[in-house]
Amino acid sequence: MRVFVTGATGFIGRATVPELIRAGHKVTGLSRSEANASTLAAMGADVHPGSLEDLDSLKQGAAAADGVIHLGFIHDFSRFAENGQIDKRAIEAMGSVLEGTDKPFIVTSGVALLTPGRLSTEEDPAHADGVPRVSEAAAFAFTGRGVRAMAVRLPQVHGGEGKCGLLEFALNIAREKGVSAYIGDGGNRWAAGHRLDVARLYRLALEKGLAGAAYHAIADEGVPMRDIAQVLGRQLNVPVVSITPEEAPDHFGWLAMFAMIDAPASSALTQQWLGWKPREIGLLADIGQPGYFAA
Repeated sequence: MRVFVTGATGFIGRATVPELIRAGHKVTGLSRSEANASTLAAMGADVHPGSLEDLDSLKQGAAAADGVIHLGFIHDFSRFAENGQIDKRAIEAMGSVLEGTDKPFIVTSGVALLTPGRLSTEEDPAHADGVPRVSEAAAFAFTGRGVRAMAVRLPQVHGGEGKCGLLEFALNIAREKGVSAYIGDGGNRWAAGHRLDVARLYRLALEKGLAGAAYHAIADEGVPMRDIAQVLGRQLNVPVVSITPEEAPDHFGWLAMFAMIDAPASSALTQQWLGWKPREIGLLADIGQPGYFAA
């Protein structure tokens, strides 16, 4: 299968592209720079010049493919609403040229804001109104128009290269403030998954997934923020402290809403539906390795 991948040179893309190629698929990756093009070529993928805001390039890439995996997103959460709309327009552009083809079209979503306070499952609907990322709604609008649209919902993704989703921002805040903080008793939880497991899930969804399905890339259902803060404190050799909810916005800035949220999630149905099983190292053990964030 010829697969068009946006975000192909990102943290997850650099695991997903080789996973697809090893399985016999041919990959064309979206590239907005010569450096990205060189990375794609080194992985054995073809290069398609463009960007998430170049809708014509997205249409061309999608139209020439047998399936699309949309990993790209502008990860500036201080402009979350604006970037959510860029994502929406990109999805609508690619979906428009896939209409009537029954080709797989996988978009990316998240679990952090899905069902705060309880374990989310694949059967929970997409994010409620007011959440800036609307990738699922944008993609699923095409399921009745002959597109096999699906979503992969991501947790905190870790796995080498010193990367770990929102935890990188938390680490930088701890470095700046001189303390690693959690809110209240730190019992609120974040789900997590290793990027090699995540990459396999994207491939399985491409090959076997059903229109309208949301799949959860979850290995750790819920890691307490207190435990995460302790690991970050050890990595930086700074004190670990509790702060109040009232202090959180000043300490964490825009990250505060994520730092205080309780967002556990399950992948039981994904494992049942696709035969996917997480098999890599867990979050705390991974980021707790000496020098993880210096990679």
